[in-house]
Amino acid sequence: MKRITNQICAFAAAAGMLFAAGCDKTYVDEVVKQAPVIESFSPASGPVGTEIIITGQSLSGVTKAYIGDQEMVIREKVSDSRLSIVAGANGRDGKIVLENSVGKGESEASFTYSYAVPSLKPALLQESVVMGDRLLLSGSNLTAVEAVLFTADGYEVSHEGEIYEQSASEIVARVPYVESNNVRITLRYFDGEASVTTSLDEAPSIEIVRLVPDFDEPIVLERTAVGKSITLTGENLDKVDRILVGGFEAVVSKQPASLTFTVPAGDFPDGDTTTSVIAEYFDGNEEIVLSDAFVVYVPFVKFWENMRTWAQARDVESLSSFFSPETGRVYANSDWSTVVDPISYQYLAKTCSAANTPNKAVITEEQYYSVNPYFFFSGVNAGQLQVNSPANSSSQLRNFYINASNPEGTTTDSNRIMGSKADCYGTPVLTFRYLDPLNATEKALIDQVKNQTLEKIDEETFPIDVEAKTVGGITITSAKGTLNTDVWAKDKWTAGTDAENVDVDAVLMVFYYGYDGFASDNPAANVRRIGFLHIRTVNFRVVKSSSNVPPSGSDVTFNCYWQKYDYDYSKLAN
Repeated sequence: MKRITNQICAFAAAAGMLFAAGCDKTYVDEVVKQAPVIESFSPASGPVGTEIIITGQSLSGVTKAYIGDQEMVIREKVSDSRLSIVAGANGRDGKIVLENSVGKGESEASFTYSYAVPSLKPALLQESVVMGDRLLLSGSNLTAVEAVLFTADGYEVSHEGEIYEQSASEIVARVPYVESNNVRITLRYFDGEASVTTSLDEAPSIEIVRLVPDFDEPIVLERTAVGKSITLTGENLDKVDRILVGGFEAVVSKQPASLTFTVPAGDFPDGDTTTSVIAEYFDGNEEIVLSDAFVVYVPFVKFWENMRTWAQARDVESLSSFFSPETGRVYANSDWSTVVDPISYQYLAKTCSAANTPNKAVITEEQYYSVNPYFFFSGVNAGQLQVNSPANSSSQLRNFYINASNPEGTTTDSNRIMGSKADCYGTPVLTFRYLDPLNATEKALIDQVKNQTLEKIDEETFPIDVEAKTVGGITITSAKGTLNTDVWAKDKWTAGTDAENVDVDAVLMVFYYGYDGFASDNPAANVRRIGFLHIRTVNFRVVKSSSNVPPSGSDVTFNCYWQKYDYDYSKLAN
């Protein structure tokens, strides 16, 4: 490597002195007036890598050079009457052709390749090299080399190593995959008639260090849901190229002693699928079967962990207030008008005819369902923090802003999410019902949510009884479009005070309704999907500008389960 670097530096220095001395006039014609004219070139013959000096006319505008029909590298355009090209390894005997924007010029005589036989110097070859590393080869006539080949002892197939650098005396190549530790190195070159390879029997040999991944035994892969991560330990695990789960590539983080992969979604069906887990290494040429009976679990629910939203104060850490249990994303306030609820942004207060009642005279069923369900938290003047259905109030959304302060040329009202201090209902209709840990039935469900063992939400696990006003056997007559901290954080926080990292640990049922909206006399009617909101911690921050100090500067961290498919009421009827 050092020799090659030195040669490059020497060539650069020589080129600099050539230009400084003004040996040839250096310029570029502003206008190319004629095709190149080749008057002579030298030498007339030479091996691969030979620099060919060409003299003639209109050479400064040359853009391409050929020997025969093979394009060559233009090394230097010295002047309008002189340039040089390099005889490339892909070339064969033929006339020199130069091309500019006007046309082509061809030499009268042909350049003849002389085909020197490349050879390596075994005495300069290192004893061993790690497979995949770069290897320095020394020898003679190495510019003629087309490929460096590695053949493992006992095998007939050779593997080509990528050439990174090449000169007459040195080549730097990457050691490719080989089947065993001992290999011989041969060179492929053109002998004037065909591409041939130096003798394998006389080829120098080298030890290839094959760092094979070695996983600690026993390898235990338990049933795991897609999206979850698994960590394995061992040696040389950074040499693993890919982890395939049922043929689908997993996202991998690896170190020499540990490897973590995330179970890919693939196209596994809901429920359990038994499949294989394979670790590929050595560029995919070898593999280790980690398991041929791994159980991939695709939940019948959506689950979102460690979500965090902020209430509507402008001086909070992040203006990101809207969470959709359908997508699992927390959306910035600035996305509300275009991504979260463009229907509400269009119709404002006309979106609903009353609280949690879509205005069918204004928005169509298709428009209603085009908006993913979402909810948000806000502070109210009673000193409470509440979780909200977007369609519950026409005065809540206008309290959310897209900037912490007013940029030059804007007003406070223009920085509200709808661009003015306007009444505005959100589109999706939701309600919330607090689950009481003192109720044995509800406590069992709370434990499932908190322990993250809830695996299914559908007509069978949570049947709706509209007449009894129950969902999953739980009466939901208390479900409301808003729910305050005096319900879900009772005795956990004192209204009007700041409190950091309050362990609320409350679970709410969440109901999303269809186009007919919410009927206050029967919250179990028209339910489209349900979910469970586990409010874990809250940083309560009050806003001092109001006498009732609403906690609108608060942020909430939570987990959320969400039904994956709409209720099929035909199944409920059966």
